[in-house]
Amino acid sequence: MKKDKIIYWTATTFVFLFEGVMPALTGHTELAKEGIRNLGYPEYFGVMLTVAKVMGSLALIIPAIPKRVKEWAYAGLTFELVAAFISHWAVDGLNALTFFPIFILAVLMVSYIYFHKLNPDPGVVRQV
Repeated sequence: MKKDKIIYWTATTFVFLFEGVMPALTGHTELAKEGIRNLGYPEYFGVMLTVAKVMGSLALIIPAIPKRVKEWAYAGLTFELVAAFISHWAVDGLNALTFFPIFILAVLMVSYIYFHKLNPDPGVVRQV
């Protein structure tokens, strides 16, 4: 159980830093705005995306948030990361930066798996 908690909190903290803290600190910079423009999105989309990422990552890191809200946060961040991968691939082609969202998605999935290991659904019957 202790190992599971360490894995969960490490992965969740990593997601929080890359999907919450980093966008909150850098989302308003000219480099971030240029990145959004490069992908063909309007500038307001970057603001909206930053707010959504910060809210989603806060929902994951705050223990008092209800499980149902955390499920939506995991789903929203998953959609965002898949869309980021597709957007970068479509505009910039396949390169190392294109796969960075997939790396963050893999860490998010580790967090999700261990969230459910630590918080099993009492209504689900598991076969052994």
